[in-house]
Amino acid sequence: MPTTALVWMRRDLRLSDNPALEGARQRCERIIPVYIHSPDEEAPWQPGAASRWWLHHSLEALHHALQERGSRLIIRRGDSLGALRALAREAGATEVHWNRCYEPAATERDSRIKAALRAEGLWCASYNGLLCNEPWTLKTGQDAPYRVFTPYWRQLAPRLAQQPPPTPAPAALPPISDTLERLDVDALALQPTIPWDQGLREQWRPGEAGALERLSRFVSDGLDHYAEARDLPAVEGTSRLSPHLHFGELSPRQVIEQVQAGRPDPELSEPYLRELGWREFSYQLLYHFPQTPAEPLDPRFAAFPWRSEDADSLLAAWQQGRTGIPIVDAGMRELWQTGWMHNRVRMIVASLLTKNLRQPWQQGARWFWDTLVDADLANNTQGWQWSAGCGADAAPYFRIFNPVRQGERFDPQGGYVRRWCPELHRLPDKLIHQPWQASETEREACGVRLGRDYPWPIVDLKASRAEALAAYDQIKRGGSATRARS
Repeated sequence: MPTTALVWMRRDLRLSDNPALEGARQRCERIIPVYIHSPDEEAPWQPGAASRWWLHHSLEALHHALQERGSRLIIRRGDSLGALRALAREAGATEVHWNRCYEPAATERDSRIKAALRAEGLWCASYNGLLCNEPWTLKTGQDAPYRVFTPYWRQLAPRLAQQPPPTPAPAALPPISDTLERLDVDALALQPTIPWDQGLREQWRPGEAGALERLSRFVSDGLDHYAEARDLPAVEGTSRLSPHLHFGELSPRQVIEQVQAGRPDPELSEPYLRELGWREFSYQLLYHFPQTPAEPLDPRFAAFPWRSEDADSLLAAWQQGRTGIPIVDAGMRELWQTGWMHNRVRMIVASLLTKNLRQPWQQGARWFWDTLVDADLANNTQGWQWSAGCGADAAPYFRIFNPVRQGERFDPQGGYVRRWCPELHRLPDKLIHQPWQASETEREACGVRLGRDYPWPIVDLKASRAEALAAYDQIKRGGSATRARS
């Protein structure tokens, strides 16, 4: 009788370079790919709205890719352990294979499931399909996890060049009996009930084929200029591979292989590979400090005096791209319409929220979690704690981005602002990032009525910077955790 394996797919929605799929194929004649929708098991970080949209289309793409190879994706819903048990009984499976996840809730669940299935006689194996080096592999000389990126990168960089080559997708897979029931992707209700996703559909092609196409295009057209163009939000200077990596439609080994093959000169490849290194660094931090999605890594910041006065209105203005600070509003509108935001702009909007508006970084992290198609717990947490100054290798507390200067430096012709804040498009370059500095005559000539067409700034940048520095000084001196009123 042929042996049968379940391949439990989660953050590895691809057929090429999939260690769990390859492991199952080497041991068993029959392979049953299965996806179990169990968002409550990821609490309190269930997928947000933009992630659910992406997941719907990625699952559809995976199912079609499996059908082309003679198989199909079995979709179930509910308790993962119960679903795996039931499917193993129905299919006569004796093995379960999966690629590891590293979020706190997922690692606890997976350990529990592996122990339970093994106790019932099922052979279980888990693999690394998400990272180049797993979070526990690199340690400091004191056998501790790294909290500073540069020494971590010195250890990681040589290992990237030593990665085994990625494995190709199987040309064919064994058929799966029609008697095995599967849910349709639509039954998971991942799509929005109100059609707000047009911008996402215009920008993205979820799925493995879309990921490989985007990677190839970036290596051929974007990698040579990445070091200079990655900070310019008005141009497509980044790879935009982050959602594909998050959902596992692409493995980091595939990215490394193409980048190094396409541009073997380290001066061209290293700036981009460092970004993969930051991704690995973020996963290491999340694994070793699982409290950080909700709590600052630097415990002093638990006492930071966040602003309480007008907190709700300040947060809402930031979320809606109505702060009156053009580069910030452009970024927040790009996020709302496309599910993505340029990385330089992510730092600018995060700095404004946590420092000038003095609103908790957790509020920003939650908003990004719901609206980003690449919402990733490790990267989201590290990014927000870095911006707020309370994480590992964080920006110094006194580094407060001036959004006007940032806009003038990285969007000097104002193309990014004009695209996402079209009400300002007639302003000259010298005023596009600070329309409040234009005279009333200049604003009238450009059709800009502050307070009507576009808001006045909701915060004084100079005064709020001074207040933020005073707040940081308070926690340095062991001040109270009381939220400030102004």
